Amino acid sequence: MVPILVAVLIGVVALLLGAAIGVPLGIARRKSAAEREIGSAEEEAKRIINDAIKSAESKKREALVEAKEEILKARNEHEAEVKERRSELSKQENRLQQKEEHLDKKLENVEKKEEAIAARTEALEAQRVELEELKAQELTELERISGYTVEEAKKFLLDQLAQEVTHEAALKVKEIETRAKEEADNTAKEIISLAIQRCAADHVAEATVSVVPLPNDDLKGRIIGREGRNIRTLETMTGVDLIIDDTPEAITVSCFDPVRREIARIALEKLIQDGRIHPARIEEMVEKAKREVDATIKAEGERAVFETNVHGLHPELIKLLGRMKYRTSYGQNVLSHSIEVCHVAGLLAAEIGADVTMAKRAGLLHDLGKSIDHEVEGSHVQIGVELARKYHESDGVIHAIEAHHNDVEPKTIVACLVQAADAISAARPGARRENVENYIKRLEKLEEVCASFPGVDKSFAIQAGREVRIMVAPEKVNEDQMVLLARDIAKKIEEELEYPGQIKVNVLRETRVIEYAK
Repeated sequence: MVPILVAVLIGVVALLLGAAIGVPLGIARRKSAAEREIGSAEEEAKRIINDAIKSAESKKREALVEAKEEILKARNEHEAEVKERRSELSKQENRLQQKEEHLDKKLENVEKKEEAIAARTEALEAQRVELEELKAQELTELERISGYTVEEAKKFLLDQLAQEVTHEAALKVKEIETRAKEEADNTAKEIISLAIQRCAADHVAEATVSVVPLPNDDLKGRIIGREGRNIRTLETMTGVDLIIDDTPEAITVSCFDPVRREIARIALEKLIQDGRIHPARIEEMVEKAKREVDATIKAEGERAVFETNVHGLHPELIKLLGRMKYRTSYGQNVLSHSIEVCHVAGLLAAEIGADVTMAKRAGLLHDLGKSIDHEVEGSHVQIGVELARKYHESDGVIHAIEAHHNDVEPKTIVACLVQAADAISAARPGARRENVENYIKRLEKLEEVCASFPGVDKSFAIQAGREVRIMVAPEKVNEDQMVLLARDIAKKIEEELEYPGQIKVNVLRETRVIEYAK
């Protein structure tokens, strides 16, 4: 145990002694090594610094060399550019100098030309003066030879030229009219006759007043009533005038509105059948008659639309069409006339290749304004245009309505077809009747229009106004002027008169020479 402890103690002591001796020795060695490293580092640093200084000086020298080269290069380029610009300026100066010389030459030439023109102008002026003198001498000589002054000669030549032009114009007009008639008459007659043939219509004129038959004259007193209360109630309710006179077994219903007249007629017939005639019963029958007439109006409008195959009409337009059943024009039923115009316009349109649908629609609606012209101010054409525009009809239909009596110039084929169909329907035999007073006024107006032209001696309306014969003074109107006169008279008749169909203008010129042998 002891030896072990001793050995341990000896080992510990030895270690401690070794450590005490080894530490100073290690420190000394480390210090020496550090000093050597520091020394070598300082030498390395000095070497690096020297190398850097040498490199910097080398780069500095290189930069200076490059800068000098750049400056030299820039100087050379600048000198070259300056040299080039100087050369360009020299060229431009040469060109300008050449242009100035050229302009000087041109200016000199222009001056020479101006001098030549001035000389020529003077020569021409002298020639002109000489020509004027010669012309005056010639005119004087011509006046002396011919015996006419200048104004008289002009007038003579103009008169001669006017006669020649009038003759040629008359021949040309006659030739054109003849050719046009030859080409158009057959075609027009064929188309119109075919359209009329395919449109079968009644030729019966309708009366404009309503006559209610009575089973006996005793009913007249009952219709009048005590102190006239029954007839007064009926007239107030319907707005008509009842004419109870000596006509046996009949009462005449008179009113400007055909619908009111029809309501009164139906109410009277119902009262006569019922036998009970007093104010309360009259009011009841008038209301029934109104409902019946309204239903008839609607049914007639629908019948017209169905018969003509015109679809898409506004319901109010259909009612207005139905109202035309009770409207007449010169004794012709307006609804029947409109249906007939619709058919004829459609057939004419089909024959010439026009729009059949629009032609039929415009033909059916052309007299639409007559349905309410007793209630609204204005012509039936204006009223019809406003109604068609109100219910959104097309512009073509509106224009045809507006132009069918030439209120405006027809601009479409459909408008012309409706105008022709309206004239065909109104002018056919039995379609309309006209009172004697209006008939005589129309004939007098026709003769008055013809007599208004210079050179017309007498005029006679014949053939019920279908022809007018005009006698002209032979010393005032020659044969060539007759052609132009007839054309002018026809145009004025078309502009100022309204008439069905057409009027033939027949101009006659007769020269008579009378001498007596003694």
